[in-house]
Amino acid sequence: MKFIKATEIDIPLIQDLARRSWENAYAEILSEEQLEYMLGTMYSEAEIASHLHQPDYHYFLIEGETDRSFGGFIGYENHYEEKTTKLHRIYLIPEVKGKGWGKEALRFLKERVYENGDDRIILNVNKNNPAKRFYESQGFTVYDEGIFDIGKGFFMDDYLMEFLIHEQMT
Repeated sequence: MKFIKATEIDIPLIQDLARRSWENAYAEILSEEQLEYMLGTMYSEAEIASHLHQPDYHYFLIEGETDRSFGGFIGYENHYEEKTTKLHRIYLIPEVKGKGWGKEALRFLKERVYENGDDRIILNVNKNNPAKRFYESQGFTVYDEGIFDIGKGFFMDDYLMEFLIHEQMT
């Protein structure tokens, strides 16, 4: 598995991977209207491009070793808060789920965060998303909950999770 730093050329690929992942992961959780709204705003070309121009925001495409195809991506922001990296996005297409790609992506993230000097990784996960159990299996714990107004009458009802780097990486 390889992690390849994404550039603006990769925006259509990121959009495609996001859609393929979201249509699988959120079909039972979000309405079609909310799914389309969120994909349209969070994964617009302008939104992704703005992230790519921020020095602390990183996107990496995840490529398989054998077939050289892309099965997902990860997007995170170092120094989101003091000594804290925020995992904004980690999405895998259905065909690669259950094959260790998520564990490998989190291992990659933890190493980058440790090297960058942050002590903590935070993320939001929808309260109805079974991915919460995956994050817990990788050492993340719930530290809070939140309901976030994302516009157009839509809300995200999330668990806020954290991983403390120096407690588990040293």
